[in-house]
Amino acid sequence: MVFGLNDLSGYSEIDEVKIQLIEDVFRSFPQTEMLKCNGLDPDFDISEAKPCFLSDKLKVKHCPKCGREYSMSENVCLECLVLLRASDEIDIMDIESDFHFVFKGKNTYDDFNGLLSSENMLKINEFNFTIDDFSQVLHDIKSQAFKNFDQMVKSNKIDFDSLDILDKIIIFTKSFAKVEYKSSGGQLGYFERNTIFVDDRQTKSLQITTLIHELSHFLIQEILIGVICRILNCSANSFVEYLTASILSYSSFTQLIDEYAAHNVEGRFTIFGFQDYSSYKQIEKSLDGHMTHDEIEITKSIGNTFAINIKDILESLIDKDLRKDIKDQFMRDCLDRPNYSALSMENCQMLNDEGFMKAIWLILNEGFEFASSNADKILSQIK
Repeated sequence: MVFGLNDLSGYSEIDEVKIQLIEDVFRSFPQTEMLKCNGLDPDFDISEAKPCFLSDKLKVKHCPKCGREYSMSENVCLECLVLLRASDEIDIMDIESDFHFVFKGKNTYDDFNGLLSSENMLKINEFNFTIDDFSQVLHDIKSQAFKNFDQMVKSNKIDFDSLDILDKIIIFTKSFAKVEYKSSGGQLGYFERNTIFVDDRQTKSLQITTLIHELSHFLIQEILIGVICRILNCSANSFVEYLTASILSYSSFTQLIDEYAAHNVEGRFTIFGFQDYSSYKQIEKSLDGHMTHDEIEITKSIGNTFAINIKDILESLIDKDLRKDIKDQFMRDCLDRPNYSALSMENCQMLNDEGFMKAIWLILNEGFEFASSNADKILSQIK
């Protein structure tokens, strides 16, 4: 197959859903009638909020380190020098999640030479993979995430309905990847080695959108892992994971796709006027003319198509009621006035099925060639 980025323009079609959303915004919120967002939405009824509270029937407290039980009148564990918690008070961030999405195949590659063999390079180039295969990869990821979520809630005896919206999003995120706090550096969050790091110094609403943004990065990587495993009939392991991570990071082309898709998904769960494409803009600015305007727009169309599929996964968990809870949290937290200029970054084109498969072929084919030439460097990162 001989195919380049510019050839994808013939497979683009209008994303009618996104266009309608944007038109509805400008119809509902003209520039002369900006949302009042200096604290609470005037129409927001605080009585409708669902705070997380403890049962008044609790009889004991426990030490979060040693597990020893204390009476409700006690406040500290002098052995561990930590504050006690009520017996069923759960810090969602303390819940362990070490789930792995299982993609199994006949072959297992325990070294890069086998994974990047000429035979496998040929399989990637031939790309015996269809849109039905892609749908199956998405189904497998969604199915495993639901099982992980169910297991976490049941094993930790979580009263899910009593959680606030941030804790609910953390639980959903932990159904896919590990989540840890970061408290240094300027990044709101980042994704690295199956772990999402989020800065808890942010407002709850920004932590929510940061988690969704970084979860989108994770899902793009996981989707491509599933595609590779299906094409090569192999099982996922650290070699496949590091290969996929390098494919998504080695070139401006794949970086733009990855970042645009993540911003796009994040924007789905953010109230209009608070979309943010800052990290995408930084990558685009660094191109310094190495990609034409048309190539950038095609790349955004690829990212938009990835985003549509990722939103389908996430909206199975984050339904319309939870999206309303996220909106309400934004209205509590935000101090800035909405700014609709970010909507100009929206690409309202998506690829049809045939074009999207060709785009994935292009990503993987070029990525495998890069990895083959840089195997030692990628291998050193694993070790």
